[in-house]
Amino acid sequence: MFRIIPREEEFFSLFLKASENINEGARLLKELLDRFDNIQEYARKIEEVEHKGDAITHDIIRKLNTTFITPIDREDILKLASALDDVIDLIHGAAMRLVVYKISASTSYAKELGFLIVKAAQELNKGIEHLPLDDGRERVYEHCVEVNSIENEADRVSRDAIANLFENQIDPVAIIKWKEIYETLETATDRCEDAANVLESVALKNA
Repeated sequence: MFRIIPREEEFFSLFLKASENINEGARLLKELLDRFDNIQEYARKIEEVEHKGDAITHDIIRKLNTTFITPIDREDILKLASALDDVIDLIHGAAMRLVVYKISASTSYAKELGFLIVKAAQELNKGIEHLPLDDGRERVYEHCVEVNSIENEADRVSRDAIANLFENQIDPVAIIKWKEIYETLETATDRCEDAANVLESVALKNA
């Protein structure tokens, strides 16, 4: 039976740590959007998660610079590390906008986008979990397809949210703030899709 990446391979462990960190950030963002209390504290926790993500990315690059033979192409390692880092950056960016813009209440659209970010992060994590397994390629593909489907749904929710904003909001400043927040939340799912595309490419190339 084949394995795409040996189970003891440290690069895989670091990718898994990065995706688990993304899941933690997504969970905190969803809680913030759902509950909308202690916003500063949630934002602080999400910032800590983002810093942890940066540290994991640096660990991957450091490991890459000291490894002569890598289990997958060096370029693919960098692409996947960068793509995962981009996801947590957008989650952090969304939380920071809620603080900086002094948003006082959530919306149903923001809550739905938060839920979709969590779902996309979970599917991405499952794909990475299956990467080194005997049935890795097909299972990775299944989860990547699901991430793509979630991103499409988030795109629809974002369009509806912005349309509703222009139709019902009369405060131009509120329109500007929420439009950017919705777009940032939706972009987080875009980055999940980007990471899933890299992950799928790695699985196909190394099957």
